[in-house]
Amino acid sequence: MMDQNLYNLYHLEAVRFHPFFHGVESDTALSLLSLCEVRRYGKNDIILKKDKPREGLLLLLEGLSEVLVKNEHNGREEVLEVVQAGELIGFSSLADFLGVSKQIDTESMVEVKASSEVRAMFIPFEVVRKRWDDPAVHDYMLTQVAIRLKDVYASLAEQVKLATDYGENDAIMIRVQDVMSNEAAAVSPAASIQEAAKLMHNRKISSVLVAENDCLLGIITERDIVERVAAAGADLSAQARTIMTENPVTISRFAYYYDALSLILYKGVKHLPVKENTNVVGIVTLSDLLRRKNENVMKTVQKIEKADRDSLPQIKTGIYDIIDSLIRDRVPILKMLEIITKLYDRLAARIIALSISELRERGLRQPCEFVFYQMGSSGRGEQFMLTDQDHFLVYESHSEEASAFFEELGKRITSNMEAAGYARCKGLMMCSEQKWRGSLTVWEERLRTWMLHSTNDHLLLAQNFFSYRLIAGSEGLHTKFEALSAEQIKRSRIFLFRLAQLEKEHAIPTLDQPIRSLFKLHRKNIDMKKEILFPYHHSLQILSLIHGKLSGTPLEKIDFLQEKKVLPKEFAHDLKEAVSTIMTLYVTQRWQQEKTGVSLSSVISFTRMSAREKEELILSLKTLRELQSQAIARFSL
Repeated sequence: MMDQNLYNLYHLEAVRFHPFFHGVESDTALSLLSLCEVRRYGKNDIILKKDKPREGLLLLLEGLSEVLVKNEHNGREEVLEVVQAGELIGFSSLADFLGVSKQIDTESMVEVKASSEVRAMFIPFEVVRKRWDDPAVHDYMLTQVAIRLKDVYASLAEQVKLATDYGENDAIMIRVQDVMSNEAAAVSPAASIQEAAKLMHNRKISSVLVAENDCLLGIITERDIVERVAAAGADLSAQARTIMTENPVTISRFAYYYDALSLILYKGVKHLPVKENTNVVGIVTLSDLLRRKNENVMKTVQKIEKADRDSLPQIKTGIYDIIDSLIRDRVPILKMLEIITKLYDRLAARIIALSISELRERGLRQPCEFVFYQMGSSGRGEQFMLTDQDHFLVYESHSEEASAFFEELGKRITSNMEAAGYARCKGLMMCSEQKWRGSLTVWEERLRTWMLHSTNDHLLLAQNFFSYRLIAGSEGLHTKFEALSAEQIKRSRIFLFRLAQLEKEHAIPTLDQPIRSLFKLHRKNIDMKKEILFPYHHSLQILSLIHGKLSGTPLEKIDFLQEKKVLPKEFAHDLKEAVSTIMTLYVTQRWQQEKTGVSLSSVISFTRMSAREKEELILSLKTLRELQSQAIARFSL
């Protein structure tokens, strides 16, 4: 056990330059420290509880904490400020200490929670009183109160603005139960098709559920009646079970409207049975959602599905209107990107189908199976504006006929994408280029060359390539392509080493230098794309490749690594929160630049950020740096 005097000397060294102890003789300082107490808190521990009188101040020695207010109605926590090492907690109790206000026993105060492991020194008011007459302490306290008051006012103003926005435009608060039809029409599986059709006609609805003993078995829609009965000439007396879609996609009544919208776009359905626990309590349709919020989504989906060469340019305007609406409604950024990605995927699939149709009109026939992949921001599911194209083609046969057909198809796809608003890739990473299309055999040799000759140029190509995501084509061929790609990686561990080596040269920056205030950051700006997003993507890419995950979005890779127990569950959650923070800042700035017509830039100036945004950025960078460290550590660089 450490001697008490040694213990005090140890902590005196840690705080001797702090205004409370600076300039005080050692004996006096040690006497003051004997009245103080060093306390430790784990992540998410409550440091100061509400409704509990304060007995002093807390000086943070290590870690970060959040000053927050909890909404008793909905349980949501609103962070007023983040306090970091070198700063004090407990300013709200100074008025009581000074005797200029009277504390009421039932007064509800804010809480303070540790957002990381925290070491703090408790300074009782007795010590504050002994040092109060020192001008240096007065100056320090006045400065700290002024700075922190500014932070809190900025945060409060932000909360008021959010509350006002939600009152006028409450998309984020709308739940499925607010827009669903409470009475879902249902028939038994043994009922006739005609009975189901009559029920739909009489109730003026576009679908009926098929259920038995309160168990949902399937769903029948107008489209099923047309395609499986009228067009196929089915017998109307046949049982409903013969034309129903089994095991339909469902959603909880407590899910948010944007969850339902995302699920409808992702699954390609227009009717969602709504459940509470295991019971069906209603149904929600795409029309229900869009009548409440945004008819542009439906109109845009319809435009995409019917697009031809002449109407392709009109789709961009529709999607941009949806983006503007989702940002204005403050839909969480990751959910917004999921919705927009599904729209862009539909657009890409339509462009491919249109391109094949155009070649067919010229007498060219598809000779074999193929797959079309997106790379870059689209491959990552992060493309919210139509920027440049990044894509490639893989086809099954190595014949001259296949090579000639897919050369033409690659050119048509690239041209039609350009007509839709996508710029051509400056680096020519498009399937119109010979280097970005080929048979399985060609791609196998191409990947082998990149990995055996891991030059910087090849590594940069590979970094973009391994952001790929399947958009359209044969699932069977996709499986073969992934298998051959995985085999090439297994044979060339030096390739992953070189990727990690390259990553080490681009460390994610840190902003948690010894600073007095978030308003005194040494740096003036940061490039969100080059300094944060690219290193994050590449680090996640390395970890995923090591463990056999080649394609998919970053969020899918995080889930994969969590399932493989490479990333602890809590860290995976923190990682998604960090990504959400970064993407919110990035998307918001880029969208404002687009709307105001200024040149697009990923450089964000700290002077234009709120105190809360700076606080969240600091925490997010720490998390992303930890991910980067894990990726590099795998190779003991």
